[in-house]
Amino acid sequence: MPISKKRYIIIGAGASGLHLAIQMAKSTFFRNFEIIILEKNQKNKADKTWSFWEKGNGKWDHITKKQWDLGDIYAQGKRVEMQLKPYRYKTISSLAFYNEAKKILSTHDNILWKQEEVKTVEPKSAEVLVTTDSTTYLADYVFDSRLPDINRIKSQDKNLIYQHFLGWEIETKNPVFDSNCFTMMDYRIKDGETTSFTYVLPFSANRALIEFTYFSPTIVSTKVYEEHLKKYINQILQPKDYTLIDIEKGVIPMSTFPFENDHLPLVQKIGTAGGWVKASTGYSFKNAEKKSLEIVTLMTKGISPKKIKSPLKYRHYDDIFLNVLHEKNHLGEEVFFKLYGKNNIQTLFRFLDDESSFFDDLKIISSVTSMGFIKAFGNHLKSL
Repeated sequence: MPISKKRYIIIGAGASGLHLAIQMAKSTFFRNFEIIILEKNQKNKADKTWSFWEKGNGKWDHITKKQWDLGDIYAQGKRVEMQLKPYRYKTISSLAFYNEAKKILSTHDNILWKQEEVKTVEPKSAEVLVTTDSTTYLADYVFDSRLPDINRIKSQDKNLIYQHFLGWEIETKNPVFDSNCFTMMDYRIKDGETTSFTYVLPFSANRALIEFTYFSPTIVSTKVYEEHLKKYINQILQPKDYTLIDIEKGVIPMSTFPFENDHLPLVQKIGTAGGWVKASTGYSFKNAEKKSLEIVTLMTKGISPKKIKSPLKYRHYDDIFLNVLHEKNHLGEEVFFKLYGKNNIQTLFRFLDDESSFFDDLKIISSVTSMGFIKAFGNHLKSL
């Protein structure tokens, strides 16, 4: 195999790898370095949808599929309306982001995107040997988005649960959606006593993405998701007829596993593998952008990018929340109803973005205080 020397290698062209590459491309610091992205897939298909909230206008507005100022949840037999301003809830097709990233990166001669599958990563004394299915590279530093074995995560995180879902984008014969309001969680159709709900992103009065979603310790079969999606469409939406346009399916580990411990000399884990997914929500797109900017900022100052860490208090909060869902999964509907029903949505977004004040924290935590949370808090203290 030929060996070629590269300064930086990014393994994986998902949200984290591409955000990092884009941030590096924007910085004059990296213009004299070679940056190579290694990705086994072509990234020429929409394989997921990323949604996020942010204040006002954003840098990705030109490729968003839809934005909303209004949202709601249905839980505990009630509807909670959410006025999001100054925030907006936005959704992007992964294909739109892949294409935009390719467009941005193609203007930088020092950045190469190669369709190769990484087989091994071996740190040496002063460089890293990266072997793919066709080439061997020597790199000065590697950013690796590959996930560790899930069994290793399970062995170290007793509160591991999954956000798992099946989504159908459908087009109805008659108008059944309010395109101005998305639904964060709808518990009117659920799977027994699990924390399971329907998530609805309406793109027009006749078209929407509908996902049946679980926050639970166990995965279900495709047939189970399908049954609940059909039930939601027939019982809640009640369209005259509908056409299935697209399908997406996903499993996101929600964990406070210490992913940063997997960093190696000259190798840094990023994305889900680096703990960039918010453990209690599964949201990742904006966090990947934020963490990528932090990495580039540190590197331009000569500081190790491994210095980036989320405030410890949020890991404790997430761990308590996950303990409740792991031990008492039936409490999920009640907890989320209290979160969204008793708190200002702007305060809640700050909390979920790890940007809250102590007063914000106190308000959020007191709003969901219950015997389940008290027990989870006690369990968490015992584990410290």
